[in-house]
Amino acid sequence: MGVNNIMLDDACIKVNSYEEEIVNGLQQISIVFNVTSEEYHDIAVLLYKGTFHVKVPERDLSFTGTINKYSTSITNLYEKGQVGEYKLSLIEE
Repeated sequence: MGVNNIMLDDACIKVNSYEEEIVNGLQQISIVFNVTSEEYHDIAVLLYKGTFHVKVPERDLSFTGTINKYSTSITNLYEKGQVGEYKLSLIEE
């Protein structure tokens, strides 16, 4: 699907890949996005919340979602100049 950005609360996330599906009648989206060492702290604080107002403007989609899958390719983003790939799935509450 041609989605370039999603919103988690007020944060705009530029996505590398995007999928959506219905799971047990609930909307679920799965995204892959890059996080630089400069963005790491803000993204970590944001994701720690766990539940978000999710908006996908390009799909006219909006729901309250909770993280149900999460992984990252790198754990040392506190080191300058690093880029990690995050995979995140959010399911409608």
